Amino acid sequence: MFMEQIELRAETRDVFGKKTKRLRRSGLVPAILYGPRAEPVSLQVRERDLRSVLDRAGMNQLISLWIDQADRPRMTLAREVQRDLITHSLLHVDLYEVVMTEKITAETPLTLVGEAPAVATKAGLLVRGLASVQVQCLPSELPEFIAVDVSALEEKDQAILVKDLVVDEAVEILANPEEVVVKVLPLRELEVEEVVEEEVEPAEVEVIAVAKEREEEPEEVLEEAEQVEDEEPEGEAE
Repeated sequence: MFMEQIELRAETRDVFGKKTKRLRRSGLVPAILYGPRAEPVSLQVRERDLRSVLDRAGMNQLISLWIDQADRPRMTLAREVQRDLITHSLLHVDLYEVVMTEKITAETPLTLVGEAPAVATKAGLLVRGLASVQVQCLPSELPEFIAVDVSALEEKDQAILVKDLVVDEAVEILANPEEVVVKVLPLRELEVEEVVEEEVEPAEVEVIAVAKEREEEPEEVLEEAEQVEDEEPEGEAE
């Protein structure tokens, strides 16, 4: 399945460094556009628009980027997205401008389709080995996802490997052909053994600690300590 065209509007940015906090407070997100044949361009985009575009495009669908009053868009891919760890708000995005006549490499998600008979008959559980693979192709041929048909998995230990994936001849999968994409693992009852740790009384710990300290002290120090313990305290002078 090939990607739909998604549009995003942006403006050139002249605010940098710590001043970008003002942009974010006003609902704008700093961005940068770069590519193999273009100088980097600092941009700003509306967070609401960017969030919607990223939800649809992810990291592997083309984004038609309209900058200011340009008469044509620049074709890009989202390469790096920074978010706030607590609020998850967008902080910054890198957009990579592609050359439509040159091949690119992108991470493409794998989507399971169909129903595995082995799971329906409770012969085993379906376990995924890969969630995505890297592919190489022209930007216009980049698939939105790769479908993985699991309806042929009828018995335990059956698997679908990377070499079994079906893609258009214009798309090259760069992953190891023998790597497991999904496999049927047999159902097994796992016995969980409880390990009971022996409790140590606090008093024993203290005695051991004191004994160890005394073993590590020089003999002269120990003798002086014993002498001090044997001496009776002197009374206060009148």
